[in-house]
Amino acid sequence: MKPGKALMICYAVVSMSLNSQAQNAPITLKQVVDAAIARNFDVKNKEFDMDVSHIDWKQGKANLLPSFSANINHNFNQGRSIDPTTNSYVNSNYSSASYNLGGDVTLFSGLRWMNNMKATRYAYDASRSALQQQKDDITLNVILAYLDMLSNYDLLEQAKKQVEVTQKQVDRLTVMNEEGAIKPSDLYDVKGTLADNKIGLTNARNNLATSRLKLAQLMNVPYDEHLEIERIGIEQFATDYTATTDSIYAAALEHMGLVKQADLLVKSLQKSLKASRGALWPTLSFGGGIDTRFASTPDATGNKVPYYDQLSNNYFTNYGFGLRIPILNSLVAKHNVERSKVAVERGQFNQQATLTTLKQNIERDRLNLENTRNRYLALVEQVSAYTENFRAAEIRFNNGASNSVDYLLAKNNLDRSNTNLIIARYEYVLRTKILDYYQGKFVY
Repeated sequence: MKPGKALMICYAVVSMSLNSQAQNAPITLKQVVDAAIARNFDVKNKEFDMDVSHIDWKQGKANLLPSFSANINHNFNQGRSIDPTTNSYVNSNYSSASYNLGGDVTLFSGLRWMNNMKATRYAYDASRSALQQQKDDITLNVILAYLDMLSNYDLLEQAKKQVEVTQKQVDRLTVMNEEGAIKPSDLYDVKGTLADNKIGLTNARNNLATSRLKLAQLMNVPYDEHLEIERIGIEQFATDYTATTDSIYAAALEHMGLVKQADLLVKSLQKSLKASRGALWPTLSFGGGIDTRFASTPDATGNKVPYYDQLSNNYFTNYGFGLRIPILNSLVAKHNVERSKVAVERGQFNQQATLTTLKQNIERDRLNLENTRNRYLALVEQVSAYTENFRAAEIRFNNGASNSVDYLLAKNNLDRSNTNLIIARYEYVLRTKILDYYQGKFVY
């Protein structure tokens, strides 16, 4: 099955699956990834690039085959001309025909066509790696967007809890204020915090909607405010990432499409250079053919020879060798070689740049992961401490042993710490997924 047709079938299947899921249950990460890949424009363009490279490779192989051709000519002659069957002049109106079947094969051309075929094969393999890299990039982007949406789910729940806790205090203090049991400032302080919490709740809802939109656009589907994704328990993710920078880089060299693509492009350019050098060599070919002809003119005795008798009588074959020696062609071949050399040097430079950038990115992302982990662990301790502090502050405030300032300070510290913990937790998971991406490990 052609890639384009397979992609359209996949597109339809994914569309039906998404429509079904939208009506029944949250969609899974795997479904989102499959939909994004099936509908992505860049993937489709990479498919087209691969198709063209495949055609080039097939043409490269076909160039090694012998060439055959057939020629049929029918002419109507008037006046003085040469009879093609007798090679004598005639001065009359007559018709003539000639038939030819011939072919030739290149025996040696400096291995130009062989190297060209290998160059197109490497280029085709490189386009396949580029396609896989594009799919991997989309998969990573989807995973990160999916985690971002999960993070916003949790932040929304946290914002709701903040509003709920503050609302209960406002309700309690309103009754107490009416009874004159508290200072009015305590009520208004807590009401101000409730307003802040409601703004935070609105922002959390907006952030969730934005992440939902981003995910829909990655899937290239219309935005649906009811789109829901399957929740993934954070406990499913490892809290300690053991892979080192060197092991991640070694795995990336084996799995990443951009690494394979860079290597294959250099090999393709090297074969193209050899093909260019082949144009400097003589070309030896072998060819042959079968010919026959007919003319409506009479023979020496004045009789017209029948059509098929003439074809049989005039039948002849030929074969031979040809040697083409390049001497001077405006230095085109020489300059083509020089261009090919520069192309190889550029390809090797780009390959090294790709590897260097890859290593630097892995070093950066591995360090960021470690920093995020340390921050996450510190926040876990902070949340634990602020939770206990808020519990005590709430008891004191409810018993009238402290004022609203102390209570709200403890509450805001806990709220801020919980929010930071949620962000850090998903940031840590996000960074592990980036490192998994380098190693070709997509777990969903």
